[in-house]
Amino acid sequence: MSGGTSVPINPTCLYRRLLLPLGAALLATLLPGLAGGARAAGTEPVAIVAAENMYGDVAAQIGGDAVHVTSILSNPDQDPHLFEASPSVGRALSKARIVIYSGIDYDPWMAKLLAATHGGAGAAKRVTLVVAALGGHHDGDNPHVWYDQATMQAYARALAAALTTADPGHADGYSRRLAAFEASMAPIAARIAALRATCQGDAVTATEPVYGYMFAALGLQVRNMAFQLAVMNNTEPSARDVAAFEDDLRQHRVRLLLYNSQATDPIATRMMHIAGAAHVPVVGATETEPAGMTYQRWMLDGLDRVDRALRSR
Repeated sequence: MSGGTSVPINPTCLYRRLLLPLGAALLATLLPGLAGGARAAGTEPVAIVAAENMYGDVAAQIGGDAVHVTSILSNPDQDPHLFEASPSVGRALSKARIVIYSGIDYDPWMAKLLAATHGGAGAAKRVTLVVAALGGHHDGDNPHVWYDQATMQAYARALAAALTTADPGHADGYSRRLAAFEASMAPIAARIAALRATCQGDAVTATEPVYGYMFAALGLQVRNMAFQLAVMNNTEPSARDVAAFEDDLRQHRVRLLLYNSQATDPIATRMMHIAGAAHVPVVGATETEPAGMTYQRWMLDGLDRVDRALRSR
């Protein structure tokens, strides 16, 4: 089963992992606008709040100096499922003209926060972009939609349109930067095509379906999906699923093991240890964009690591 197909997800379990009581401290990163989008003197930049920093990065690339972006989840060393919102997040949302989040139960806390800030100064004009919906994804699909390149392209186009509507005076700049973003995605498509030509049909496995859409784009056969969904939904994999996973590693039925480097789980850690002992390459993937990287560089870096792992066997 490829990672881009519909998978049964337990919304209650996923919600429990994502939503903790509001009020604790949260890292909120402000992404500066990129050069080339200078705004007229005396005008305020368009305020954008992104639930996850990969969406905030793309917003900064397309918006340039005409936008001010706040990303809520931004630390690749922190488990994004242990999110706690702070009052500063609510204040940022109350002023936002554009709000972006993943959807399909990845970040259900955002809907709650938006409902709590419906009376804010900018709420009447606020536009909300749900990335999964823009990519045609629905409840039950793999929620890690930022690894789906078509979805990210759809999001970029919708964002540019929303910015043009909110700030028509900078429409030409938004259009130029959208075109530049789309051109910058071409090397990712080329890298996927080249890697697919050499690895299509190879079997791989993962502790969670974080990288599922990219595995599907590469034409890889993904094993142990029942195990992955159990871990993602914070439930215990069955003994049968655990045994099958271990056997795949020990018998070298898979070319690599991918794990979620931001979320710790004892059974996933055990699989990584077994993979190491069996000399099966292990590759980490994150759910937030690493510091110092653009979205494009992040995607290429992940493909490079998968390529090296596949070549090592």
